[in-house]
Amino acid sequence: MYLIKTPLLLKKLYPNLIWNLDRAQNSIYLTFDDGPIPIVTPFVLKTLKQYNAKATFFCIGDNIQKHPDIFEQVTADGHAIGNHTFNHLRGWNTDTQLYADNFKQCDDLVHSRLFRPPYGRIKRNQISAIKELKDNVNIIMWDVLSGDFDIKLKPEVCLKDVLTSTEPGSIIVFHDSLKAFPRLEYVLPRALKYWAKKGYQFKALG
Repeated sequence: MYLIKTPLLLKKLYPNLIWNLDRAQNSIYLTFDDGPIPIVTPFVLKTLKQYNAKATFFCIGDNIQKHPDIFEQVTADGHAIGNHTFNHLRGWNTDTQLYADNFKQCDDLVHSRLFRPPYGRIKRNQISAIKELKDNVNIIMWDVLSGDFDIKLKPEVCLKDVLTSTEPGSIIVFHDSLKAFPRLEYVLPRALKYWAKKGYQFKALG
């Protein structure tokens, strides 16, 4: 089970993590997890470019090594890059030292102050270990989870969920993965068109 909109209680339990940005600004922050990979990441880049939209890509280190040309295109297009560990580790099921080492292995490739824990699962001691490894690292969560990874979710429902949950300052999670692609391919261009008409600016995380 997952929640499309992150509850306020969870944000209060982990106030040192970033869940959303300034609600007073008419900006939203699109993020894409799990790439870069062929087909899907280039589709995302092409679609974003149509709306002059900047986004943040939380990349898996192993995928960067496998597809360096696609990774270079993400950076060349002016998008922000974040660390998503080297092997997409689930923090709750991983030894803290191993988790920190996997973070560092990816950091050697991305050199980013942005980190998102895969699955949104991270233990408090892992947070501390990462902050010891990397000065001024920002751990980025979200307040809108698209659900594009859910193979049972109809694309039309995915789109509706995202549009009704997004507000100024929202950090929105999509996935540039093969599993998510059937929903992402439907939702992303339609959502961008809708948001553009609403006057939103699409910004990368800094």
